[in-house]
Amino acid sequence: MKLISVFLLGTFLATTLNAQGLLSEEDQITSAVQAAPASERDGATVIGYNSKKEYAILRKGKGNLVCLANNPDSKSFSVACYHKDLDPFMARGRALKLLGKNTNQIEMIREAEAKSGVLKMPKHPSALYVLYGANANYDVATKKVINGNLRYVVYIPWATAASTGLPLSPYEPGGPWLMFPGTYKAHIMITPPSQ
Repeated sequence: MKLISVFLLGTFLATTLNAQGLLSEEDQITSAVQAAPASERDGATVIGYNSKKEYAILRKGKGNLVCLANNPDSKSFSVACYHKDLDPFMARGRALKLLGKNTNQIEMIREAEAKSGVLKMPKHPSALYVLYGANANYDVATKKVINGNLRYVVYIPWATAASTGLPLSPYEPGGPWLMFPGTYKAHIMITPPSQ
């Protein structure tokens, strides 16, 4: 009986510790792609973290999406997948963060670069899926993200309420609305009502 108890405790601790720290490359890939629609998971490129907790391409895919693994240093769980045409925008943000830029500096630099054409933004609507939550976690035993919430975002740079017909705030739970209208990072937000 003691042996079973020790085994179960060890399994629980391993699951908990792995979920809160650096996951194996396999588990980073498995957890990251769970933000994507099932039909897009196998072909997605996955960016995660190496043993030094540096960004690394864990899997080069040939599909439409790029997925990001959970930051092992974050206090809350979040993985995301976005259309590959958003990669210059997302990669620039990661690069500026590595240079020590804060959120405001990153936004100012990316906005200036997008306006000048240096930073290429998609000319078509481009999806982003975020699986997140303060109580969310990845269970290494079941290979599933548990207690996660899904948010849907569609980037449409420079869009406005007039050009889309969308409100600038949610008009009903789960309804779409336009965030950052008229900017390079304008996007439609759709958060399911249960969140």
